[in-house]
Amino acid sequence: MDLLGGVQKVMRHMLVARGVESKVVNVAGQSVHTYDYRGQGKGPPVVLVHGLGGSANGFSRLFHALGRRFSRVLAADLPGHGFSAEYCGGPVCVRGQFDVLRAWCEVVVGGPAFVVGNSLGGAMAVNLAAEHPELVKALGLVAPAGAALTPEATDALLSSFDVRTASEARALTRRLFHKAPLSLMLFANEMKKFYGTPTVQALAAEARATRASLAPEALRGLTMPVLLLWGGSERLLPSETLDYYRAHLPPHAEVHVVKGFGHVPQVERPDELVSHLVRFADAAGL
Repeated sequence: MDLLGGVQKVMRHMLVARGVESKVVNVAGQSVHTYDYRGQGKGPPVVLVHGLGGSANGFSRLFHALGRRFSRVLAADLPGHGFSAEYCGGPVCVRGQFDVLRAWCEVVVGGPAFVVGNSLGGAMAVNLAAEHPELVKALGLVAPAGAALTPEATDALLSSFDVRTASEARALTRRLFHKAPLSLMLFANEMKKFYGTPTVQALAAEARATRASLAPEALRGLTMPVLLLWGGSERLLPSETLDYYRAHLPPHAEVHVVKGFGHVPQVERPDELVSHLVRFADAAGL
C-alpha cells in the first residue's frame, strides 16, 4: 500500500470539500495539477511554489487563511511532483520546470501575482520575477535555494536528497523542520518515495553537474517588493545561502530571520507564515 500517496489523496479530498478547486490544466505540453481557491479578500492573486520533492499539498493550511486577505490563492504541482505526471524537460531539466511554471502563470493565473516560493520554488520565483516582471507584483521567498555555493556545500546539500534507507529519510526529515512531526518520523521510510522519483533525481543530478545559481544581477534588478524569510532553525540550506541573498538583493528587500521556522514553515508554522506574508503585503500596499 502506498501510505503517503493515500494521505496525499485524503488531503486533496479535504481541500476540495472546503471549497478549494482541484483541477488538471494543460500548459506547455504538460498536464499540471492545480489548486485554485477563490478568496474573500481584495488583494492580488497569491501563487505558491513548492520545492524539490514537495507538492502543492504542503501549502494546504495556507489557502483559507490567505483567502481572507487575497482574491485568489493558487498552487501547482510542478511536473513530476504531487499529482502532476513525471516529466523532465530533456537535458535541461530545471529550465523545463521553469518554463512550465511560467506558462502556468500566464495561462492559469493570467496576471501579476504575489508569488511566494519555498526552497527550489524560491529560486524559480526569483527567475520568474527577473525574466517576466509583468507576472510578479510582489515576491515572497521562504528559505529560497539558488545561491552560489562552494562545490563542497553543493555536494553536501544534494547528497541529503539521496535517500535510500529509513535512517537517511529520518535524517532528512529532521533537517526540514524546527521540530519534526512524530508522524513523519514514524513513517520516514515512506518519505523515500518523494525523493526517489525520476524527476527529483534528474533535477538533483543536473544541479550537481551544472552548479547553476542565481546571478547577482538578477537579484539586484528586482524592482517589485521583496520579502525573504529565513528560519532560525534552518538545517537544510547552508548559512551561506542567506549571506548570498543579503549581499545581492536590492536595498528595498526585507530580510527576516524567524525564530522557530525550519525549512518548511508552511507545514510546521502555517499561521505564523501567513501573518508574515500579510504584514508584508499590507506594508507594500498590495
